[in-house]
Amino acid sequence: MGEKRIYLTTPIYYVNALPHIGHAYTTIVCDVVRRYYGLLGYDTYFLTGTDEHGAKIMRAAEEQGETPQAYVDRISQAFRDLWPRLALEPSDFIRTTEPRHKQVVQRILQDLHDRGEIYFEKYGGSYCVGCERFYTEKELAESGGLCPDHQVKPTWIEEENYFFRMSNYRQWLIEHIRAHPDFVRPERYRNEILSFLSEPLRDLCISRPRSRLPWGIPLPFDENYVTYVWFDALVNYISALGYPDGEKFQRYWPVVEHYIAKDILKPHAVYWPTMLRAMGIETYRHLNVHGYWNYGELKMSKSLGNVARPLDLTSVYGVDALRYFVMREMVFGLDANFDEHAFNERYNSNLADDLGNLLSRLTAMIRRYCEGRVPPSHTLEHGDQALLTLIDAVVQSLPQWLGELKFHHVIEETLQAVRSLNRYINDNEPWALAKAGRRERLETVLHVAARGTVVTLQLLGPVMPAKSAEALSWLGVEETDAKIDPARLRAGAPVVAGNVLFPKIRLGRPEDEKPAEPKVAPPQKREKKMAEISFDEFMKVDLRVAKIIEAARVEGTQKLVRMTIDLGDEQREIVAAIAEQYVPEQLVGMNIVVVANLAPRKVRGILSKGMLLAAVQDEATLCLVTTDGDCAPGTKVE
Repeated sequence: MGEKRIYLTTPIYYVNALPHIGHAYTTIVCDVVRRYYGLLGYDTYFLTGTDEHGAKIMRAAEEQGETPQAYVDRISQAFRDLWPRLALEPSDFIRTTEPRHKQVVQRILQDLHDRGEIYFEKYGGSYCVGCERFYTEKELAESGGLCPDHQVKPTWIEEENYFFRMSNYRQWLIEHIRAHPDFVRPERYRNEILSFLSEPLRDLCISRPRSRLPWGIPLPFDENYVTYVWFDALVNYISALGYPDGEKFQRYWPVVEHYIAKDILKPHAVYWPTMLRAMGIETYRHLNVHGYWNYGELKMSKSLGNVARPLDLTSVYGVDALRYFVMREMVFGLDANFDEHAFNERYNSNLADDLGNLLSRLTAMIRRYCEGRVPPSHTLEHGDQALLTLIDAVVQSLPQWLGELKFHHVIEETLQAVRSLNRYINDNEPWALAKAGRRERLETVLHVAARGTVVTLQLLGPVMPAKSAEALSWLGVEETDAKIDPARLRAGAPVVAGNVLFPKIRLGRPEDEKPAEPKVAPPQKREKKMAEISFDEFMKVDLRVAKIIEAARVEGTQKLVRMTIDLGDEQREIVAAIAEQYVPEQLVGMNIVVVANLAPRKVRGILSKGMLLAAVQDEATLCLVTTDGDCAPGTKVE
């Protein structure tokens, strides 16, 4: 049998805003799958990156007062910085502004143009600036004449552009999908694409006039035009491998697995395979499509402002808990609801109670009854063997479940094994065996429980790499990416008493920080009449526009953010309790309003020279007062 390999890709993320849970989820999935296949002995390669061209990026850069290149450098770095903090380990990070990518894009475009696959034509259509695409009459009719995503009426645009003869490949694509039923999966998305292809397929516009969109890769055969975003972005999957002659391209492209969210299904399931066919490149093996994360009844999106920032969650629950929740909660292919109550319940029930309790009991009993060392095993009884067989069945089923995209099922079956281990300890009562002096049976029960625990921790390792490695070390098992092997548990290895692996958390508050019960009923609230001030008193307050140039959470606090602000003629530091509503990285570049003549005061040892203005509805709802338009730092607010 030849070497087993797999190439995993996320979409490259559009850098018109900072990363959120949607970006994190797809990347976590690929990282977890990579680690699972690593346990199975595969040579893995994992690619992610950022998509950095387009009109939305130009506008975002202008709003921040930056050049497009400076803007994409900053936001791309925010993505790159986030991944290690979520225990994500991609093999490569591709940027579409890199020379290695531009060269491949231009080479492909020139080749397709030379072979007549690209032509020039005048075109008119309804264009949505937010989507950076034209909509057909049928698509608009289905959404009441409005863009289905942005709910605005598209603008009619007529211009000359270059087109890819995508319509020539419609029948080939239909036949390919029918011949390869798992080409697009789960099946509902395959059916969606076949339904789309039942209608005539239009050629794909692949350019924008440089006069309208200068921020893009120039067409090699016409410097007056730049490439359209999809024809640029999709090529990253092969440009990162050094297409056409790179060793990585030869090694990994034949085993590629694309992972995407369903909002970019059509470009990946229609545009990309037809482009590959025209280029004479073998198409990908599978397009794996997941659903949306919803908040309440709405899809999480940057435009709606209801996104969850990953680091907000990890500061309370930890990185591994976030990875666990998103992998367990979403059935791959379906939508899932992001709810902190559900997060908290899974954390406390699955991790603190089931897994944490198992490890706490097991290590404590080995230390108490076996001098702190893994005991040897003696004669196995039926119940011992049944438990080990149950756990081994999970290991043996792992390749099948991974191939079927049943990641939530892998985790649930592993947790069922954890629960079986807890029941096994309850049923066999090691404390009673110790009291009765049944030494060999006591050692066997604790060894079997430890052996099963090691395997479950190895199975959870791809999902929770840090916590699993920590718990394995308590049982004397060194951290390694080797295959799953219960023999890594050695009789005689020292067992240590670690910290609580997953401390219980009550909706964001550690249990030991629960508020004290009030001894008397609180007084009823009364309407307060605000004291009036004179106009002259108000004029003493010096309100100024300030631009935030640096922001970071104050170490050791949950709410405080330390900011460096530009007041035009000077820079100052201020501290504000806004960390629960704003991620520090989100604040950089914002124009806010501050009280500039407030007496300085120390906050957590930091001298805060000013106070920002914010609208506060309640403890959870706070909105910064910002400026509408381009106001220079230091501008007086009157």
